[in-house]
Amino acid sequence: MSLFSRNLGAIDRSLRVLGGVVLLALVGMDAIGPWGYVGLVPLLTGIIGTCPLYAVFGLRSCARR
Repeated sequence: MSLFSRNLGAIDRSLRVLGGVVLLALVGMDAIGPWGYVGLVPLLTGIIGTCPLYAVFGLRSCARR
């Protein structure tokens, strides 16, 4: 399995994108500090469909092909 092969299922991807957008929106509204930019990580992994940590630990939340 490659480090960048798809390993996120639809629900996992949706939750990551939603969580990332919420964190970045909170940063934009000055509701939380700059730590909210951590929201970029779940946002990008959700969009791409790949989580490098899942690959390292051999995890998948999507069906095997």
